[in-house]
This record gives sequence, C-alpha cells and structure tokens, in this order.
Amino acid sequence: MSLHRKDTDSAFEGAGSKAGLEIWCIENLRLVPVPKSSHGKFYTGNAYIVLKTVLPKTGPAQHEIHYWLGNDTNKVDSAFASDKALELDAALGSCTVQYRELQGLETGKFLSYFKPCIIPVEGLYSSHQGHLNGETYKFSLLTCKGDHVVHIKEVPFSRSSLNHNDVFILDTASKIFLFSGCNSSIQERAKALEVVQYIKENNHGGKCEVATIEDGKFVGDSDVGEFWSLFGGFAPIPRDSPSSVQKQSDAPSVKLFWITTQGKLCQTGTDSLNKKILETDKCYMLDCGAEIFVWMGRQTLISERKTSISATEDFLRTQGRSTGTHLTFLTEGLESNIFRSYFDNWPQKVEPKLYEEGREKVAAIFKQQGYEVKELPEEDCEPFINCRGTLKVWRVNGDELSLLPVPEQTKFYSGDCYVVQFTYPGNERDENLFYAWIGRRSVMEDRRDAISHMNAIVDSTKGDPVLAQAVEDKEPVQFFLIFQTLIIFKGGMSKRYKKFIAEKGITDETYDGIKTALFRVQGTSPQNMQAIEVDLVSSSLNSSYCYILQTETFIFTWIGSLSSTRDHDLLDRMLELINPTLQPISVREGSEPDIFWNALGGKAEYPKAKEMKQCVEDPHLFTLNTTEGDFKVKEIYNFSQDDLTTEDVLVLDCHREIYVWIGCHSSVGSKQEALTLGLKFLEMDVLVEGLSLETPIYIVTEGHEPPFFTRFFEWDPSKANMHGNSFERKLAILKGKPHNLEVPTRNSWKAYSRETTPDGLRSKSVISNGLGRSGSPASSVSGSNSKSSTNQLFSSPTPIVRKLFSGSPHDESLVSAGSPAAEPRSLSQSAGFIQADGSGDCVNLLIYPYERLSVISSDPVAGIDVTKREKVQAYFFHDLLIVLYTLR
Repeated sequence: MSLHRKDTDSAFEGAGSKAGLEIWCIENLRLVPVPKSSHGKFYTGNAYIVLKTVLPKTGPAQHEIHYWLGNDTNKVDSAFASDKALELDAALGSCTVQYRELQGLETGKFLSYFKPCIIPVEGLYSSHQGHLNGETYKFSLLTCKGDHVVHIKEVPFSRSSLNHNDVFILDTASKIFLFSGCNSSIQERAKALEVVQYIKENNHGGKCEVATIEDGKFVGDSDVGEFWSLFGGFAPIPRDSPSSVQKQSDAPSVKLFWITTQGKLCQTGTDSLNKKILETDKCYMLDCGAEIFVWMGRQTLISERKTSISATEDFLRTQGRSTGTHLTFLTEGLESNIFRSYFDNWPQKVEPKLYEEGREKVAAIFKQQGYEVKELPEEDCEPFINCRGTLKVWRVNGDELSLLPVPEQTKFYSGDCYVVQFTYPGNERDENLFYAWIGRRSVMEDRRDAISHMNAIVDSTKGDPVLAQAVEDKEPVQFFLIFQTLIIFKGGMSKRYKKFIAEKGITDETYDGIKTALFRVQGTSPQNMQAIEVDLVSSSLNSSYCYILQTETFIFTWIGSLSSTRDHDLLDRMLELINPTLQPISVREGSEPDIFWNALGGKAEYPKAKEMKQCVEDPHLFTLNTTEGDFKVKEIYNFSQDDLTTEDVLVLDCHREIYVWIGCHSSVGSKQEALTLGLKFLEMDVLVEGLSLETPIYIVTEGHEPPFFTRFFEWDPSKANMHGNSFERKLAILKGKPHNLEVPTRNSWKAYSRETTPDGLRSKSVISNGLGRSGSPASSVSGSNSKSSTNQLFSSPTPIVRKLFSGSPHDESLVSAGSPAAEPRSLSQSAGFIQADGSGDCVNLLIYPYERLSVISSDPVAGIDVTKREKVQAYFFHDLLIVLYTLR
C-alpha cells in the first residue's frame, strides 16, 4: 500500500499502488516521470530512480528501488538520486530493498526488468522533447555478455576491439552484423540474437538486413567480406594472453562495520557473524568483496541512513575498490537471501497467513446468522493433471519389487518404501508420473533400492516420464491427489524392516486391524484425504484435526475444536475405510470420557492453537553449473519459459518442492544424476529458507513438462516443439518458425501407447473404497503440447543460416524438406505409408535416402552444407531406428 507524506516529493504520489515498473529521471534536480513508452531507454548523462512493485496473491505489496547512474552523471545528480531513493523508501513505509546500479555494471535483477537488454543512449534526457538533442544515427560496435540477462557495452569501432571470447553486434545504417567469437557460448549467441532483433525494430523500424559472422569462417561468403571491409580488411584476431584472465578468490573475506552517526566505520571484533550483533538503532556495512550491504535498523533516522550511505560510498573511493562493486541497502526485517547467508544460524521467518484466520472468523459470523457458508478449496491443492488414470504400486521387498493388488494400493507402511507409477491421459498421448516413496522408519537399503528400482522402470517405460522422490510427511500435494485416498500405518512388511527390528529388539508395531491405534485425518476433499497412524499418546492430538481411536472393543472419533466441517466429512469417510464394522463413539474436544484417555495412556498436553500455514512465496529459478566438478548456482530473476535453455540444467525452487529441469543439450546424462544435483541444491539452501533435505524433488526433461510444472510459466507449447540448440531455435523464430521445426503429430498415438512395466499388466483404476476414480476438475486444462523425439520419423536440427530476416536478398541454409531444388523422395516412395497402428493412413513425411546423403554419392542432394552432412546422416539413422521400432 502506497503512503504519502507532506515531506515527500509530489512526484512520488501514488507510487507503488500498482504492480509493475515506475521510473523517474532526474532533470535539473527535479523528478520527472518517464512514460512507459520510454522504459528501458537510459541516457548516460542522467540518473534515474526505478521502482519495481509486485502485488502477491496474499500479504502486502513488495517493493524494490534501484537508482541508476549513467557514466556521465554528475556528482550532484548522483547524490540527489541516492537521497530520493531513501525518501521513496520512507514514503512506502521503509519496506523496500534499494540497489545502486552503475551503467554497464547493472545487477541481473535490474536487467531482468528490461528484456532483452538496455542500450544506454549518449546525452541527456529531455522531458520536453522526449529524445536526445541532435540525435543522429551512427555506426556502433557493441559487446554482448550474458546468457539469461545480457550486458551491452559500446566499444571503439576498431578491429582491436574484437576477441574470440565474446559476441559482438556491428550496427550500421543498412545492415546489422552479429559476430560470434569462437569461444563464446551457444547461450550468449542466442541472447545476442534477441538484441539484434531489438536493434532492428527500434533503430531501423524493422527494415534492414541482418547477417551472422562466425569467427574463423570467411571463405566464399559475401557477408563476411563486407563485414571485414568495414574494418579495413581481414586480419587475424590475436589470442588472449593467459595473464589477461583475472582470477577471483573463491572465498572472499567478509567484514562487518558499525557506521557511527558521524559517518565513521568501526569494524566489529568478531570473526563469527550472528544476527544478535545487529542493533536496531544502528547502521552497519557488510563488506563481502564484490558486493557491499548497508543494513539499517528500524529505529534509525533518515538522516542517519543518508550518512551511512555516504560513508559507504566514500569507503569505496578511498579504498580504491572496483567500480563494479554492487551496493545494496537493506532495512531491518527485509534482509536478502545473500545477506542472511553470511550469518550463522539466521532465524527463519514464519509469516502466517493471517487472512485465513480472519476469513474463518467472518465465516463463523455468517453461520451464526443462519447462512450456508461453503469453504473455498485451497489453491495449492487443486489438481493440474487429469486424475482419472491408472495407478500401480510396488513395495520394495529385499532385492525384489512386489506389485500390490488394487485393494492394497492405498495402504502404506512407515517402515517400507514404495515405487508408484501413475499413467494419465495427456495431450494426444498417455503420460507417466513416477514416485519413490520413502517411509520415515524404513531401512537404508530399501531406500537406495527404491530409487534404483524406480529408475529401472522409468528406463523401460515408453516416452520420457517425470519422476520424483517423496519422503513420508514431506509428500507434495500432487502425490496425494493421484491416490485420492491414502492410509499410512506404522510398522512395515518388508523383509529388511522385519530383520532390522528383530536384531535391535524393537517391538513390531505393524498395524494388523486389531491392535489399538490412533489415526490423524487430514486432507482437503474426498479426492485428497489421508489417515496417518500416529503415536498412541495424548500428545499426538491437535485441536486443528480430527482423529480416529481404535481398540479391540470400541472405536472413537475425536473432533478437534478448531477443525472445520470439511474435516468432519473426511472423518466420516475415513472411518468407513479403516473400520466399517464397529459403531463409532463421537466425542468433541473437551468432553472425552475416561476410557478415551486411558486408551492413550492418560491425559497430557497437546497443541491447541490454530495451525497457521506459512505464506509460500513465488518460486525462484536457478541455473546449475557443474563444470570441472564445481557446483555453482545462479538465480534467474523475473524468469519466463524462454529462460529454459536447452543447454542448461535448472532448478525451480517452489519452497515446498523443487523441480530439476534437464535440457536436451545439457551435460546431464541420466535422471539419477539429476536427482543427485537436486539433493546438492537442497544442501546448499541458496535462499536460506531452511529447506529440508527431504523436500520432494521432481525430475523433468525438456519437451515433457507436466502441467503442474508449466503452471509457473506463461507456457507456449509450440516452443517445446522445436529442435536444435538455443541459437538455432532463435534463428528459426526470427525467420518465422519454418515447418521443418514442427514435430509431426501422430494420428493414432493412443493406439500403440502402452505401459512397459515389469509385470506388463495394466491394473484397473479403482480406489480402495470401491469408487471409480473421479474426473479431475483440471481435466480440461491443457498441458504442454511438447512432443517426444521418438514421436517423429524425420527431423533435422535447425539449419544455421546466414541471412536472418525477410529483408535479406537470399537465404543460404540447409535445404529443408519440401525444397524443389532437392527433389527428395517421399516416405511412400521408399518405405510406404507407416502409421502407429499399422494402417496405411498417416502423415506423409519427406526424407532423403541415405545414398544421396553420403559423401561419396554420385547424386548428392543439392544445397546441403557439406560441413553439416554428418549431422544429417546421424539424424537419418536415429529416425530410421524409430521407424523400425514402431513397425516391430
């Protein structure tokens, strides 16, 4: 909620009330609002204030303030921007995080607001004219660095500016050249293509030619000759000397300073940092080397905060620190994840959803007035896949897997481990979802075997299934939704568990239907309800739940005082499943008979406060870099589907569960390896959120993303249908998505889609209460239209083309299927029409016979790049094997 004070600049009136960006430019020591049409256009002689506002589904608005300083900004405007950022923070209730941004050294978070890039404009901003005075078009040479956010820097228009490590854009009046250094990454080249498109549209009105130049390749290409002629002719680019590479220390020293009201820095005399050191009426500076934080206590005055910021900037100047050192200003209670990571055992924040308590009180008032009040379903518990599917469950029993009969599929034991396969109707084909469920009291050998057995079944299953690891008490919501009803008993049935408790002399608590047992009933609906056997003591009770207490002679239902009518309905349903024979005795909390307490070993204290759910923040996306045995994590801010680059391995941290996404061109070779990376990510706890090592881990492969993953993105299924690396895909998009990138769609996928599981049988989808699986409310939700590479007969990678846009005179590329120059034979001419079910009606695809693709062919296909002939052959054999497998 935005605030307005008398001493606040009128330009800030209403700031922060709407989601999105608000930008002000400092002009003649005044704040001038920048119109949305000019967002992302920064002038080098000005200073700017940028406010980013996010309105979450629950809780107050979240604000972040950045003040950007151009290279030509004077000291007066710089100081004015710093003061106005503090003033805006105060107007918003001192609940923002502030960042200093320097031209060319901006933080990744700041750059993520302006996609694809920021290209600063020389000169001064004028609110009256809205453009640079005397602006004329000129040649410019730009470097592009970065894979998910890109830093753009103009360098001298000279051959000596080029190198082998970076990507360059040469922008001329009539043509844009993209030069890729031979050591630059595919991701950087792909990102540079977005910048090229941006320059073409904004600087040329979409009317100019674009050409790509590859480092070291210049024979027989007119564009290459034209490019080098602009530099006075071709000359080899010298290699970078090893001494030019700066090595950064892996573990920079961290120092904490107290900033006095006079601006003096006093280093604290302790090596171990603890939150208790930070006093609420003081300001501190945390020096972390490449980044410096200024922490401002809640009880400090604005004048003290200004002094601390000035003292920090003076410290940077006097110490001769790099201009690339980032400055972040934090108010007490709004510490960033990185800041908290430098302190030992920083306490976890638990922010309850207070609105839930208020909502329930309002509902109670309406109920007292005689109104019928229906409870709203919890958003996190809504299914995102069709839950009308087939369920198979195996129990790990020694070295073997035991397939459970249908009536036993929804009955788990805490001392066992299970492998679960759920097959559900997806988009044009059946999809498979696998879980390895780890009982909390299971033995280590069974846990390892559960993962191993699951991977073996996944490898033998058609398609590319999603798999997950789930530990008892930490199960994701989707796990419960596919079971609909689940009962978890104490004890175990596996051989290893029985052997373990016998050797340790532990009493076997395995439920047999007769023993006295206490069950906690939980869930959100009849399609998502569980009964968990808990310790047979009074302290296991909780006022927020309902319980079932069963003995040999009677059965009680206990209704907590804070439980809801929904909980009572689930209690009745679960009672029918656990013991439908005995007549239950219903008791409400506070009216229990002595026999009830005697069965629990006597009355004792138990939790009676309302269980408030922790507010779940928006997910965070990270890239994982595992080169040379090192494990590095980098966050991608304001992420989108385009950030799922095919060369990367990424982790989507949703706090309650994580997803490890594997790109098709990544270095990860197996789902087991991806699972290991997920565990390493949990160990790092990058967000300092207290992630448990038992947090559920999903493994998702590119092109097979399930709807409960794609819901976190504005998902475009057509992007999942493309082949080639990220650079090739960007080329294809800029050329208008040629048809040879589309994956052919089978007419009858379901005709031959079948499960290939160890037993080879398809179990009937019936839950243990005898009711058939109900259709999911989300059954109409369309998931990803991604199509497996095994669902095609021929597909070549996107060709590397020289001319990217329609403005180019001609396109020099690999000849696509259907090109008249190639005269390829159709599939019907060589192998006949083939369909999945064996019939003769199918999509007619065009391919080249191997004889014409061979290097020694007497009749080679015209127009194919000789350097890529081997790649075409490889794809030919790949798809030929698929055809043979389908026919078999």
